[in-house]
Amino acid sequence: MRILYLDIDTTRADHLGCYGYHKNTSPNIDRIAKDGLVFTNYYCSDAPCLPSRTALFTGQFGIRSGVVGHGQSASQLHIDPTRKFRSRLEFESLFGMLRNKGFYTVGITPFASRHSAWYFYGGFSEIYDTGKRGIEKAHEVVPTALSWLERNKDRDNWYLHVNLWDPHTPYRTPEDFPNPFSEDNGPDWITSDVLEQHKKSAGPHHAQEIMMFTDQVSKDYPRQVGRLDTLEDVKKLFDGYDIGIRYADTHIGKILDLLEKQGILEDTAVIISSDHGENMGELGIYAEHGTADQGTCHIPFIVKWPNGIKGQQVNGLHYNLDLISTLADLVGAKQSPEWDGVSFAKTIKDGSDCGRDYLVVSQMAHVCQRSVRARDYLYIRTYHDGYHFFPKHMLFNLKDDPHEQCNLALLHPEIVHEMTSLLFDWHDQAMKKNHYEFEDPMSTVLREGGPFHASMQLKNYVNHLIKTNRSEYIERYKELYPHEFKDRT
Repeated sequence: MRILYLDIDTTRADHLGCYGYHKNTSPNIDRIAKDGLVFTNYYCSDAPCLPSRTALFTGQFGIRSGVVGHGQSASQLHIDPTRKFRSRLEFESLFGMLRNKGFYTVGITPFASRHSAWYFYGGFSEIYDTGKRGIEKAHEVVPTALSWLERNKDRDNWYLHVNLWDPHTPYRTPEDFPNPFSEDNGPDWITSDVLEQHKKSAGPHHAQEIMMFTDQVSKDYPRQVGRLDTLEDVKKLFDGYDIGIRYADTHIGKILDLLEKQGILEDTAVIISSDHGENMGELGIYAEHGTADQGTCHIPFIVKWPNGIKGQQVNGLHYNLDLISTLADLVGAKQSPEWDGVSFAKTIKDGSDCGRDYLVVSQMAHVCQRSVRARDYLYIRTYHDGYHFFPKHMLFNLKDDPHEQCNLALLHPEIVHEMTSLLFDWHDQAMKKNHYEFEDPMSTVLREGGPFHASMQLKNYVNHLIKTNRSEYIERYKELYPHEFKDRT
């Protein structure tokens, strides 16, 4: 059996045609979707990049693996005091499990070198680090995949993991790739009034500082927008992101065409997903994946499995960390008690509903948030706001308000109470499964100064606030974060 995993960084599900997007961003991905299953409620358990792929690799929530951020203590796997000659990840990681089941496992990805997450290469029979730590463009990645497929056209029982980066900020699609969306409209929900409201906000990646704490953009990324002053700027930003998806999709088409030419596409399992989405105006944030919300944590999952169900949507709630348990069932491997995943193999085989009752998703690299996704609701509990002035409790009805514009927390305290109870139950279960050997890594993040990408940045941000005529926010920051303004020796 052959399995192809197309891992497209920073891809929102709702920006793909098979999820109903109005732009033609993904004709080749849609081609696979027609012959497979489209999961409409699939989420990364922990955002953004490093926590998400660690959850995928280990099958564990960040609260259990210890990896919840991008720096300091909470960006490293917990030490396993029971380790033998070999780490259990040699057998119980996603790639290790497949290799021990007889698959020849190949990775085409720079992910480990991007985040110094060398464990991510564990379990691969071959690894091709494409060398640019996530700044690669699709035309620099896909030729390696095509070459491997040509050399191994007669090989069976392989797993090939191909990592594409084009939708990731800064938007870097080559200028000679024409904009196929120049005649399409921008997002209809971002009106002039909404944009003016966003322009008056403050915090990293808001409308006046797309590049975190500044509006400056490198000349190397002409498709990237540094600030949003007009609706034309908004359209340019959205086009830059969508062009990245289309560029990745174009090169995915080359892989699919080669498999079809070799006569093995029909019998090859194809999985298409991402590590996280992208804030594109939700919560006032643009061009980043910095919250535990729908824009950041809702990701695509499309699977075409030989002899599996075809041409259907799956609406159950699932995590990316469920995949390792699912693939173990599908290839006949043993389940590990250390995995937090719930297999949805039956969904793939016969369409059975294997969805969860609710999900808890986390973000601790840009903010410290944990969120509960249940029924039509998303509840967000903020522990550190990453300098965005988020309230402690936010509640959104995603069916009526998919872009999170109306916080219902004060209107529906009974739902907030229900969601916090689910959050506490999840937390208790996770800590019990840890045997209480480790503290909650969120406590570590808060003790070490807050989320990595925000910590101790306010003093440098003040000059930008003055420059953009928003000095009124400085006093609010000084009141909320006085320690950030003290001289450090």
